[in-house]
Amino acid sequence: MNEYIVLLRRNPHFRNLWLGSVVSQLGDWFNVIAAAELITRLTDSGIALSYLFLARFLPLFVFSPVAGVLADRFDRRRLMVLSDVLRGVTVLGFLLIRDPGDVWLFYLLTVIQFSLSAVFTPARGAALANVVRREELVAANALDSLTWSTMLALGAFLGGVVAAFFGAETAFVADAASFLVSAWFVGRVVLTRESRPEAGDPAARRRFAFLDGFRYLWREPFILGVALAKAGGSLVWGAINVLEITYANDLFPLAGAGRFGVSDPGTATLGLIYVAAGLGTGVGPLLMRHWLGDAPRRLVLGIGLGFVTMTAGVAWLATVGGLGGLLLATVARTLGTGTLWVFASALLQTVVPDQYRGRVFSFEFAALTLTQSISTLAGGYLLDTAGLPVQGVMAVMAATGVAVTALWGLFHLRYRPVLRGGGLPLRTAAGPSAVPQLPEE
Repeated sequence: MNEYIVLLRRNPHFRNLWLGSVVSQLGDWFNVIAAAELITRLTDSGIALSYLFLARFLPLFVFSPVAGVLADRFDRRRLMVLSDVLRGVTVLGFLLIRDPGDVWLFYLLTVIQFSLSAVFTPARGAALANVVRREELVAANALDSLTWSTMLALGAFLGGVVAAFFGAETAFVADAASFLVSAWFVGRVVLTRESRPEAGDPAARRRFAFLDGFRYLWREPFILGVALAKAGGSLVWGAINVLEITYANDLFPLAGAGRFGVSDPGTATLGLIYVAAGLGTGVGPLLMRHWLGDAPRRLVLGIGLGFVTMTAGVAWLATVGGLGGLLLATVARTLGTGTLWVFASALLQTVVPDQYRGRVFSFEFAALTLTQSISTLAGGYLLDTAGLPVQGVMAVMAATGVAVTALWGLFHLRYRPVLRGGGLPLRTAAGPSAVPQLPEE
């Protein structure tokens, strides 16, 4: 861990960007808990909760192409600060919701909040390469993954405590405050000159500039393949978010949960699943990076190993017979998904020119949001309508994992000769902005 601590100490710009993520992700889990508590208080309709997730997912998919153009045209730091401030104000609007007649306002505010998140996410992904050196990209992404994993456990726990003891309104205030603190940290970040609007791609100023991002990806099939890697993974892990709840409540509720003051054994198991997922996504990329290193050809190999490990974990989940096996299989699955996520992000940040990076990350984000939504709906359909048992649905997801792993294997074999020779299979030169000069530290 010393390498990651040194990175935070030595690079104040990455440190501020990272601290902003720590605070913001903590607040995000407050929001998840509070929103679920509020919608169940307003209505007992099961479809209302589905609309909540639709209001969260749909804006991320719809606005991502536009958000990518903004990230390439305007100053990414200012975009992130503005998004954080506006999200903080938007979340405070949830305090105005009092009775079932205000449900429409609940959904409207959720759509606005996640539309702003669609702007923040590609800008942040593209900006990371503007604050760390090229050889530090994998380490920075691995640290981000560890942070997300920690906030998954800590944020969900604290959000639940605050909502339970002080009410959903207090949790919303805490979430709004987290956005404002994040904006303060991000505002202290200095990005490289290549990320400034005057140094960007002139094509990003055209009316349909997002199409230039698609044309760039079409010209660069290697980058297109890497940008679709997470979408392939989310085609598998999207449904698992639904299936985990059934595993926890129906198959493996925690025996003796009442002795620990937990009234719902299923909730206790779900909490343990989240802890296991946090362990896998946090530790997996660190171990894989220690083994493979940071060279682009090793990152491509690491993505493949991530697919293999994820698929093996899902296949294990389809056959587990007890809680211990469930948790170990979850660690294996998330070790793979965490590695896939970190290595794909670092590879894109390494090879994509700065003037296209925002649009590439927005395309990646939109694609994984779409496939995750498809997977989630498919899992629910197979479970509720088709009548498959939960472990049968998990077996279908494992088969899907085998398919996407095979596709990545073919992709890797196609470009392996060039990668082994130390080159990159790019049809156009990356240009100097792909490896930016860093600001003074």
